[in-house]
Amino acid sequence: MTRRYTRWHLHPHDHVAVQRLATTARISPVVAQLLINRGIRDAAKASRFLDPKLSDLYEPHQLPGVREAAERIVRAIAEKRSLCIYGDYDVDGITGTAILLRLLTKLGAQVQYHIPLRCIDGYGLNREQLERLADDGVSMVISVDCGITSLAEAELARQRGIELIITDHHEMRMDLDRPLLPQAAAVVHPRLPAESPYPFGHLSGAAVAFKLAWAIAQRACGSSRVTAELRELLLDSMGLAALGIIADVVPLMDENRIFVRHGLERISKHPSEGLAALMAVCDRESPSEKRTLTVNDVSYHIAPHLNAAGRLGCARLAVELLTTTCEKRAQSIAHHLGRQNQERKARERTYTEEAKALIDQNYANDPAIVVASKNWHPGVIGIVASRLMDHYGKPALVIAITEDGSVAQGSGRSMPGIELHHALTACEAFLESHGGHGAAAGFKIRPERIEAFRDCFNAFVSKQLRTISLGHTLAIDAEIPLAAITINLVKELNKLEPYGAGNAEPILLATGVRIEFLRSIGKDEPRRHVSFCVRQGQTQQACVAWNMLERFEELNNPAGHYAVAFTPRIEEWNGYRRVKLVVKDFQATNDANTIANDRTKQ
Repeated sequence: MTRRYTRWHLHPHDHVAVQRLATTARISPVVAQLLINRGIRDAAKASRFLDPKLSDLYEPHQLPGVREAAERIVRAIAEKRSLCIYGDYDVDGITGTAILLRLLTKLGAQVQYHIPLRCIDGYGLNREQLERLADDGVSMVISVDCGITSLAEAELARQRGIELIITDHHEMRMDLDRPLLPQAAAVVHPRLPAESPYPFGHLSGAAVAFKLAWAIAQRACGSSRVTAELRELLLDSMGLAALGIIADVVPLMDENRIFVRHGLERISKHPSEGLAALMAVCDRESPSEKRTLTVNDVSYHIAPHLNAAGRLGCARLAVELLTTTCEKRAQSIAHHLGRQNQERKARERTYTEEAKALIDQNYANDPAIVVASKNWHPGVIGIVASRLMDHYGKPALVIAITEDGSVAQGSGRSMPGIELHHALTACEAFLESHGGHGAAAGFKIRPERIEAFRDCFNAFVSKQLRTISLGHTLAIDAEIPLAAITINLVKELNKLEPYGAGNAEPILLATGVRIEFLRSIGKDEPRRHVSFCVRQGQTQQACVAWNMLERFEELNNPAGHYAVAFTPRIEEWNGYRRVKLVVKDFQATNDANTIANDRTKQ
């Protein structure tokens, strides 16, 4: 399924600013332009962005609540109390749980962990599970990637004598302009109000767990310098935090960029037994080849396999995979996750087609998408919502109704301009509960309220549309002649890696090009991809347009001129290297020089 872009936005080119940054930061003008597009205009910030160092991480004690939490946890370990790490079932929660579990086990803690069942317990702290933990003698619960909105559950924990430590990064409940915080023993969150606000508020749940683990290690060692053994454990944990950051699609800027750059290098060089087994299942090269893991490897292979455990089964298996030291057990779990991921993909395709049929028949003119079915597994609906948002260019909510008609589970995805968390808050009179981010959220609803909720949600989105317009906008970094696109240029562009949310892979524009050697390609029948060459004057470049076969005829005009938006990549085959352009979108133009001045396609 290819995304259609309704608007192109070409970033303005400020020649003076580009030259100034290129000179002061000692970088090429093209890299300077890309940095300016990302809000980086001075040499110091450019250096930190292009060469993120571990020493650039903020000290853990700067994170609100972390000092109190670390002190309480170290005291509980010394008192040999029973601890439980209570994590979320997605990759961010799984990796954060594994980070704390590995450290606390190393420190000799009496620690267990609990990962909720998505279809039974639901998201966040669960009253029944807290009651069970209290009955089992657990006296401290440490949440990971959840709990910031669990006001009633925190009160229950207090009544049952549980010392509750909450670590989270999700949106807080608000009362006017003040956050409503759970009455826990300690709350660790990067956006908590504080005398000295944390410098970077967009950490993932796993990154927050890492900061807490770092603070615990320092406290246990009685110094800001930890032992060599704990330092190695923390470096391994940085790799786990990188997985959570990428999977949770938080901005790859500031600290997150440091975590991902160094965390992926650590996994590539020193993978745990579990990650080595999982990478083998994902058909990656052998770790002995030392190829650095990429964000795409995580996004499209590793994360979906880890998520499959929580979507269709029990996410405890994923935590076990990330913490086991038994190679045989790791291989067994990895292969099981591989089978679950294949089942997840099959269900995702089926549900997406069913949802599109419902939308096209009943809700095609709605400003947003709200669809529900008894046939859908709640573990897959979040991915379906993402596919629908991509296809229709609208916020999408997908609801799985249970067979017995009890409370249904919903998951949503949205784009900039429509904050999903705010939209659900505006409609919470129809909901049992909800939580999440501006771009992704989950909720529970009674089936009989879905129709009224749909009306409310559509009304909220419609009101927002008075000031914004929906549809996908393609942000283009710079216009460039084909002759300038060389292997050395692509190497320069790659200095901006790792790419991800908030730091997208650069997209360039070439105008007035002709299309040559057009053909369909792909292993599947019918073929879904298109291969062709673009020519501009005497320069020719090879292109591939993934999943664009439906637009084949638009390209089939040998005499016409086109504007092509693309990302250049280096392709290697049998020892030969060349640049290939990965096409993001294109449009026909009347002649070699005709394209709207603002590069906006209506």
